[in-house]
Amino acid sequence: MTRADLIDALTRKFFHSNPKEVDAAVREIFETLIETLSCGERIEIRGFGSFEIRVREPRIAHNPKTGEQVSLERRRVVHFKPGVELRQRVDYHSRSAEDKQKQPEEQAEAKQTDLFASV
Repeated sequence: MTRADLIDALTRKFFHSNPKEVDAAVREIFETLIETLSCGERIEIRGFGSFEIRVREPRIAHNPKTGEQVSLERRRVVHFKPGVELRQRVDYHSRSAEDKQKQPEEQAEAKQTDLFASV
């Protein structure tokens, strides 16, 4: 899903909203997330997951094409850890129909939870 797809989906779901307002809101949300991470702060969205900055120390790597050694500097990278609810729903929806029938309690739990029910 791209940002444009997300905007289209939200515009269809909230048909009473102006598409330009939905676009502006989505862009502002992403900008806020980017700013927060750029400042080194952690973001936690319950049921979805958390984003945090991790530091990669300098190291010597190898160019796979040439085999040449390359020196990598210290850098900060974004790390995402999915929340329990997201992991359960992804796991449930990736199973075969036969697996789903074997575990009805997981099926009920996966269908019961809705990440954005309050939206």
